[in-house]
Amino acid sequence: MKRDPKPGEPVLFLYRLKPGAGPEYDRWHAAVWPELLAEIEAAGFEDYQIWRHEEIVVSRLRGRHGYRAAEAIMQASAIQKRWTATLSHLFESYETTDGEPLWLDEVFRLAVRPDSDA
Repeated sequence: MKRDPKPGEPVLFLYRLKPGAGPEYDRWHAAVWPELLAEIEAAGFEDYQIWRHEEIVVSRLRGRHGYRAAEAIMQASAIQKRWTATLSHLFESYETTDGEPLWLDEVFRLAVRPDSDA
């Protein structure tokens, strides 16, 4: 089932890297192509963060106009296609059989309110 996160709603998903691919993945992301960064911003993705533990990569981002709108722009981008092809040998999996990201579902949140007496 395709999700359609709303504008500004954070989305989280994961990738699985091939064994030992983490350091190379990190090197690529330490020097993301400036033209790719411009494409990501132009597509409306913002607050984009990536974390890695061994072969597990977690990404969190928001789309100003919604995830699907930004995704459509990025899927049409020649720069994005080149980046993905360049790094494709590092991934064990990054999507489901129907092409959806490996979404992470929120199962708990503790929202602490500021102390009203402070």
